[in-house]
Amino acid sequence: MKIAKKIFETARSENRSFVLENEAKEIMRAYGIPVPPFDTATTADEAVEKSKEIGFPVVLKILSKDILHKSDAGGVKVNLRTEDEVREAFQTIMENARKYGEEHGIDVDLSRGVFVSKFADEGTEVIIGVTRDPQFGHAIMFGLGGIFVEVLKDVTFRLIPLTESDAREMIREIKAAKILDGIRGQPPRDTDALVKVILAVSKMVEENPEIRELDCNPTFVYEKGNGALVVDARILIDV
Repeated sequence: MKIAKKIFETARSENRSFVLENEAKEIMRAYGIPVPPFDTATTADEAVEKSKEIGFPVVLKILSKDILHKSDAGGVKVNLRTEDEVREAFQTIMENARKYGEEHGIDVDLSRGVFVSKFADEGTEVIIGVTRDPQFGHAIMFGLGGIFVEVLKDVTFRLIPLTESDAREMIREIKAAKILDGIRGQPPRDTDALVKVILAVSKMVEENPEIRELDCNPTFVYEKGNGALVVDARILIDV
């Protein structure tokens, strides 16, 4: 898809091995992958205006070609509910990014400002990831998020490209699949929407083989009929 190719070309021209948060979300949106409403802002006043347009609460994240791991740089503020909170968060993020640069001997580029996004309602957390094996090519991973990934390693893999049957099998294969069915009075999750996200990610990677790693983490899955939402996204590419 043209929008992905253009973004990857821009990243490579800046010698970046990753795309920025807004770029990743633009690519995903182009492939029909649901993401929260978002925009960018280069000043505190603009961040306030964008937040009002998107609707509170919001999330602010640093946008810089010099910072891949935004949380490590103190570049993320979540659940901001007022104009004052947004304004303060913008200033804090910029200051944290400058300090991060000083600590690592980097002249951090802050010209892109921040990513402004709707703070998503919490759903059942899942992870969708992609890695590229030198021998077998791209493989897609699926699992429940949180402790299920970090401790139990409850994930499953398939080689790309996927069929709908593949995606549904992946969802059923994990040990914690019953959580998506609804347990202890909880309603079932929207696995049909989840299948569409998995297939869209597969298509995106198939059409853009320069992607070497991808994470949609967390992805929230809501009650049946209410869809799924990729909240955070990271895409690494060949330079």
